[in-house]
Amino acid sequence: MDIRQVNEDFAVTGQIAPAQVSQIADAGFKSIVCNRPDTEEGAVPHDMVEEAARAAGLDFRFVPVVSGAITEDDVRQMAGSLEDLPRPVLAYCRSGARCLNLYALVQQTKG
Repeated sequence: MDIRQVNEDFAVTGQIAPAQVSQIADAGFKSIVCNRPDTEEGAVPHDMVEEAARAAGLDFRFVPVVSGAITEDDVRQMAGSLEDLPRPVLAYCRSGARCLNLYALVQQTKG
């Protein structure tokens, strides 16, 4: 798992497995956001990761975003999640790039 720290409140990574959630909690994260639709090839169903997250005491949000097709609604949903969730937050998708792009768009709306 390659966690890329964006700032003290937010980091991204590629696809995670339920078995990795305890490492995420041990690393100090308080919340996980899944930006990967369950329908993508190779995706671990988000509910499996969510169950592991909740068992580890972490908050979880599912904000699926289609790669290369981020919508205004996606940005609003992510912004709302980041506003509500305990920090630091770890977001994941296939590689982490989509999460990073989505985060950048959220930051632009605050400007």
